[in-house]
Amino acid sequence: MENNTPKSGTGFFKTCFNGVNALSGVGILSIPYALSQGGWLSVLIFITIAIICFYTGILLQRCIDSSSLVKTYPDIGELAFGRKGKIIVAIFLYLELYLVAIDFLILEGDNLEKLFPNANFHVAGLKIGSKPGFVLIFSLMVLPTTWLRSLSMLAYVALGGVMASVILIASVLWVGVFDGVGFHEKGVTVNWSGMPTAMSLYAFCFSGHAVFPMIYTGMRNRKAFPMVLLICFIICTLSYGLTGVIGYLMYGESLSSQVTLNLPSKRVASNVAIYTTLINPFTKFALIITPIAEAIENSLHVGKNRTVGILIRTALVVSTTIVALVLPFFAYVVALTGSFLSSTVTILLPCVCYLKISSRTSKNLRSELVVCLGIIMIGTGIIVIGTYNSLKQIVHSF
Repeated sequence: MENNTPKSGTGFFKTCFNGVNALSGVGILSIPYALSQGGWLSVLIFITIAIICFYTGILLQRCIDSSSLVKTYPDIGELAFGRKGKIIVAIFLYLELYLVAIDFLILEGDNLEKLFPNANFHVAGLKIGSKPGFVLIFSLMVLPTTWLRSLSMLAYVALGGVMASVILIASVLWVGVFDGVGFHEKGVTVNWSGMPTAMSLYAFCFSGHAVFPMIYTGMRNRKAFPMVLLICFIICTLSYGLTGVIGYLMYGESLSSQVTLNLPSKRVASNVAIYTTLINPFTKFALIITPIAEAIENSLHVGKNRTVGILIRTALVVSTTIVALVLPFFAYVVALTGSFLSSTVTILLPCVCYLKISSRTSKNLRSELVVCLGIIMIGTGIIVIGTYNSLKQIVHSF
């Protein structure tokens, strides 16, 4: 049974904007580094992952259309595999969001240290270095935003996410053209040893699937969803690809985990890029933390208790801060998020759930079965190789 199209809801262009905002994030900073890890040939893997993630986004839509009871991603897991399916999907979703929150904190520390390299903080007789100090300051600043129950205002603030990506690309391009850096690096054709990192980072870039069901069910005209998704993926693939190519031609093998860390200090365009990068996590941190907090509140049946809600949100901010201070390796944590969690949520689970749900209702699944099994094999490869590689790099970094 297909869901009835809601009479009220989000229009076509607003939905496109929401989709681009869901897909465009901190991944744009690490795309040049990913390209430097895998070499020019890894662009083919980047495009393949983009196409796969677009297709699995369509599969999520079909899963939702198969029952009027399905509204969220965990609901899809429940429809496919019962309560266990719902729990497994929820665990992967919330773990992914949790690690993205940690990525945000590391990013803030890295870029603020780039702006103010000589800053040191003294608290109660303790000397704290610039990077850990900035991580702690950002945590304290962002904490009150996580206490807000109504996220409608923050959703509008997240408009900054799309603008930030545009300004970042323009700033990096400006540095290359006008600030004497140029585009002289040739790069390498392929670097097999860095390919697992590249794959993991590419997977991280297209992980908007957690919010696709919400975007789809909120549309005024749901039949337009495939076109919306196509437009979002084309825009994001082009913007990610452009940033990767520009950064790689500018800095080649010497790229840092975030392209902003390579930019020359004390140049206006560099500072614009870094400040823009700093705004993005501030606008999105609460949106990332809230679904985890609400899931904990619902499981404890304390959703209406304001004090407990604030304590849960504070505990989440404190715990993400501690992890960010212990594991301050942006590229490796992003790669781990991409390989283990994003690949599972965006590549593996949509195919598995769709095949399970469709097997009950559709008899002609042969061609889709082949496609889905192929995608499952690719996804499993990225998860196993990428996760092993990311964990190995994190361990070696200590």
